[in-house]
Amino acid sequence: MAHNRQAPKTFCTTREAAELLSVSLRTAQLWSESGLLEAWKTDGGHRRISRLSIERLLAEPIVRQLDNKAKTPEALKILVVEDDPALRRLYEINMQRWPMSVRFHSANDGYEALIRIGHDKPDLLITDLQMPGMDGFRMLNTLCNISELADMQIVAVSGLDPDAISAHGGIPDGISLLSKPVPFSHLLAIAEKTAQVKLLKAREAA
Repeated sequence: MAHNRQAPKTFCTTREAAELLSVSLRTAQLWSESGLLEAWKTDGGHRRISRLSIERLLAEPIVRQLDNKAKTPEALKILVVEDDPALRRLYEINMQRWPMSVRFHSANDGYEALIRIGHDKPDLLITDLQMPGMDGFRMLNTLCNISELADMQIVAVSGLDPDAISAHGGIPDGISLLSKPVPFSHLLAIAEKTAQVKLLKAREAA
């Protein structure tokens, strides 16, 4: 007599997704909220995540490269999103000379940035607007809909003129907009203020 075989589950819980991806529960939640993982809620309000979307994310090289080791809490975490490798390197060289301790990461486009942000939220996000794949406009609109990222400082740096930016729908309120070539002295001032706020929050929490 044939035995009834249970069909494999096509979805899982957020905690199960975190275990499959080898990330924290919070990271899995943020990846779900940003749309990197296909998720929905049951009638009872419980989040379910598509296993297929987990498999797709696991296939991304950037996910395998993520550092899960303990981080230095004092360092200012900066993520630069820029598709030009030479410009990414210029950012890194300049930031290495800044007076505060900086932990620098970069991403090629908005999709890779969302993965990194979900894994380890930066204190300061600096992004170009025009990029292949997911551009800065789409990424910023996604981020501004996630309440857990509301305290992340965001700066857009672009060579687009105001009319071109408006034609793309503009950028969300509260995001600083700087023009290229990259004004590193202005970015340093923003970074110093962000570092001061981070230090104050750490002292209040101590």
